[in-house]
Amino acid sequence: MKNDEFSHVARIGGEAGYSRRGFLQGTMALGLAAAAANSMFGTSAKAAAPKKGGTLTMGLGGGGATDSLDPALASNVVQLVYLHTLGETLVQVSPKGEAVPALAESWESSPDAATWTFKIRKGVEFHNGKTMSPDDIVKTIRRHSDKNSKSGAFGILQQIADVKVDGSNVVISLTSPNADLPYLMSDWHLVIQPGGGTDKPDAGVFSGAYKLNSFQPGERIQMEKFKNYWDPTVGHFDAVNILVINDSTARNSALQSGQVDMVNLVEPRVAGLLKRAPKVVVESSVGRAYNCFNMFCDTAPFDNYDLRMALKLAIDREQMLNNILAGYGSIGNDSPINASYPLFDGSIPQRAYDPDKAKFHYKKSGHDGSILLRTSDVAFAGAVDAAQLFQQSAAKAGIKIELKREPSDGYWDQVWNKEPFSASEWSGRPTQDQIFSSAYVSSANWNDTRFKNPKFDALILKARGELDKTKRKEMYGEANLILRDQGGLITPMFKSFIKAYRSDRVAGWQENPNMDMMNGKAAVLCWQA
Repeated sequence: MKNDEFSHVARIGGEAGYSRRGFLQGTMALGLAAAAANSMFGTSAKAAAPKKGGTLTMGLGGGGATDSLDPALASNVVQLVYLHTLGETLVQVSPKGEAVPALAESWESSPDAATWTFKIRKGVEFHNGKTMSPDDIVKTIRRHSDKNSKSGAFGILQQIADVKVDGSNVVISLTSPNADLPYLMSDWHLVIQPGGGTDKPDAGVFSGAYKLNSFQPGERIQMEKFKNYWDPTVGHFDAVNILVINDSTARNSALQSGQVDMVNLVEPRVAGLLKRAPKVVVESSVGRAYNCFNMFCDTAPFDNYDLRMALKLAIDREQMLNNILAGYGSIGNDSPINASYPLFDGSIPQRAYDPDKAKFHYKKSGHDGSILLRTSDVAFAGAVDAAQLFQQSAAKAGIKIELKREPSDGYWDQVWNKEPFSASEWSGRPTQDQIFSSAYVSSANWNDTRFKNPKFDALILKARGELDKTKRKEMYGEANLILRDQGGLITPMFKSFIKAYRSDRVAGWQENPNMDMMNGKAAVLCWQA
């Protein structure tokens, strides 16, 4: 996710504030009905007593004036949070990485995983008073998978051959098998809308625990509790406000002064200091999110393999991890995949800083002159400093990197995925197929490195339908090696999500490694202290 992802971040489960929906885990065994899961719920939910009422004010970085209420166009963490506060997807992903029911009560597949049937939850009401039907699900999926769609989910939906209503079910037929389809239905762009959002995709009408009061993109979003929400065990505040504060110093000051109750994108270098502030709690979640520098593989000078390789070898990952993340993360390997993924291939050699080899490839590329790298405070926490370290380490290899610090507002719309060399961030995805399909297959809308490799595409397609995990792991390993060596992605480090809240205002916080701010669900799952 650019901040996404932008990366390329629902708290489900836990001990305090255990929601009924949250308990619906164990659904890796496909087709486990919500009723069956609820029968196991027992008295766990009764053990906690979340406080009802109050107003939560969040100070979030990563938003901009062009932010939209259309889920298809969402591309930053502020949009992630307000879309997951206002709306819901068919499936959620638990902190343990399991696919669990949300607007779909259960699902099952054909033996070859090419046809999937989702049982749609009944009694769900949209904020406009309309009852959600399977037809709304079908139209939502069709809108995002349309060939003319600009949706961030378009890449993962291209395998859909047909989607239709079958009584109270939705049946999705695929062009080829995909054992991970339930995970794809959790993609944060696929928030269900009345009529699929076809007529007015930015109407701001959803089915979540809170409904929209006012929307000032890049400034403020105000929401109030939706009284007809189907799950009474979550959505504890009376109102939720989001203030977009892109300056990290201002954001932290607002938290300490009590202007806001919760913030995101805490810079690692100040996390220790912030911890010392009265009534401030700093939390970090380690997962699949990564900081990166993207090169367009189809745009000079980055269309040259040797130049790309020179830049990959010219970055000092250890230095960047220590200086920028202060230990809140791990080394990256020019890939979106790390050991957090269950089918991770640990045999791929770790790339290291090597100025001599970088100099060799740079000379071989024939390039002469400076290389422009665009960065911004909002690209990721510490992105400007990281770009400066990159500039310094590359200089030792004879590579001159020129830096351009772009304004925070508009970065994700005007720089990311539009300029050929820029800083970025992805939150990762629950499965390898999902992150590969979102950003690295040739036809993905969010292919922010313009990487187009037929062999890579074929491997992803083949692995998608392979039910033998050993064979699947081998395919992903081969694909990952191709992307690492041939692609335009420079991944120096995987980061932790660092956020903070006031202990006198917020309770119920629990770790979630999937995406930032408890997978965007902090406002739905926390309550007033």
